[in-house]
Amino acid sequence: MPLLHTISGWEKSLSHGLRGLSLAVVCVASSTGAQVPPSAAEVVRYTGLHAAAHSGNVAQIEAAIRAGEDVNRIDSYRRTALHIATFARRPDAVKVLIRNGAKTELLENDKYDAVTVAAVANDEVTLGALLANGASAKLTTSRYDGTALIAAAHLGHDGVVKQLIVAGAPLDHVNNLHWTALIESIVLGSGGRRHVETLRALVKAGANLELTDRNRNTPLALARERGYTEMVKILLEAGAK
Repeated sequence: MPLLHTISGWEKSLSHGLRGLSLAVVCVASSTGAQVPPSAAEVVRYTGLHAAAHSGNVAQIEAAIRAGEDVNRIDSYRRTALHIATFARRPDAVKVLIRNGAKTELLENDKYDAVTVAAVANDEVTLGALLANGASAKLTTSRYDGTALIAAAHLGHDGVVKQLIVAGAPLDHVNNLHWTALIESIVLGSGGRRHVETLRALVKAGANLELTDRNRNTPLALARERGYTEMVKILLEAGAK
């Protein structure tokens, strides 16, 4: 699975989902939506803790920390070793870093914490390591003032969504596009199996069915507009109007 939203993917989703918003908003959203993992050139320049985090070398991580390296030191994009290990899908490195004082709430330049990075990547193993070691699923993240749950719902990462729900992610957080996780599973989804399962999990967990988008469209109205029959059925059975 890719480690970032592609710009083209956001453009396609947003062109369908951002009905009623200005073209200017669409352009801003599509151009800033992608997460930025370390580039190959950046990885080559990494030394010490950052290099060890990227490779997942636990012994080297521990040695760097014992030598006095700041576990929360940032790179040029404000990524910490924890961000770097998460982008690289290194759950064992994540555990060691947190146990040695890595701050799980720190945000890189695009306002992503490690939990949201793992959620976007559909990396359930690394996400599990983060959450089991004290990372929060409740932070406001991204340039959309969203959450890891909203990002995962947008992408239809139903397994990640279920993990985040169990971890206490806020079900009804409204981002600056005026969307909840439930709404994003509809308007930025495909109506396919994984987005349906995402919506089902959110409904089962008690997500508010009546919160609307900025045009006062309910989730049920949005699902009906798109012809998402299974989503409409789930919402109606849960009492949506």
